[in-house]
Amino acid sequence: MEPGNKTRVPEFILLGLSNEAVMQPLLFGMFLFMYLVTFTGNLLIMLAVIRDSNLHTPMYFFLSNLSLTDICFTSSTIPKMLLNIQMQNKMITYEGCITQMYFFTLFGALDNFLLTVMAYDRFVAICLPLHYTVIMNHKVCGFLLLLSWVLTLFYSLTQSLMVLRLSFCTDLEIPHFFCELKQVIQLACSDPFLNYLVMYFTAVLLGTMSLTGILFSYTKIISSILRMSSAGGKYKAFSTCGSHLSVVSLFYGTGFGVYLSSAASQNSRTSAIASVMYTVVTPMLNPFIYSLRNKDIKQALRKIFS
Repeated sequence: MEPGNKTRVPEFILLGLSNEAVMQPLLFGMFLFMYLVTFTGNLLIMLAVIRDSNLHTPMYFFLSNLSLTDICFTSSTIPKMLLNIQMQNKMITYEGCITQMYFFTLFGALDNFLLTVMAYDRFVAICLPLHYTVIMNHKVCGFLLLLSWVLTLFYSLTQSLMVLRLSFCTDLEIPHFFCELKQVIQLACSDPFLNYLVMYFTAVLLGTMSLTGILFSYTKIISSILRMSSAGGKYKAFSTCGSHLSVVSLFYGTGFGVYLSSAASQNSRTSAIASVMYTVVTPMLNPFIYSLRNKDIKQALRKIFS
């Protein structure tokens, strides 16, 4: 393929987090450990919700779906990274790159919407407790989950189809450990203006929708808690949404942190290292946050191991 020639490429090169050979075994061991912890922890949450009838409520229904999403989210990137390190091969095919980018975007956006739906669930439970079972019935829960899937499928499919219209030249090195959307677009020879426009517009639109829903829910929740006269009632109300609030803070905090670090630094490798926080660390910590702060989950986990 001659320089400057615009064509579809057979493969990209994932540069990873480090080029140093001595670092590869360390990276392999560290990411394998984090992936196994993420997979096992979220799988245990799902099993606990499925097996314990006391957890067959809307809150835990959405939590189990969040755990499944986190497993899929990390599985879209980490196994390929581990395989590349083990095989000492940094290549990923064009089709593989598009597929990885599609599923990473899909499950990342689904995480975002599920956190919003869970915030709404806590809003109804605390602010409208007498109407909770009526409002959050099985049909409504199913509809909210379906809506989350439809929106994220549309979003990820749109981004992937937009990339398919691009042509690429000879510079096929991606300074990341997976096919990140922005990094792939930057490699295009053809004009990427429309891709950037769609990418930022849809990200801002969906992000604003989610953040608005979460902020609205927690504004109402905090207002309702402050109006409670009993200190015990305030503690109980806050404890029901404390875990979710921690996960939301971790998810958006790491996401904004990565965005700000990439905006402040022109070093793509630095941005790739920072992205480990929301791609690996956050899904790994979610099960611990919910299990350590939730008596129902603890009891269900004890039943599994007893």
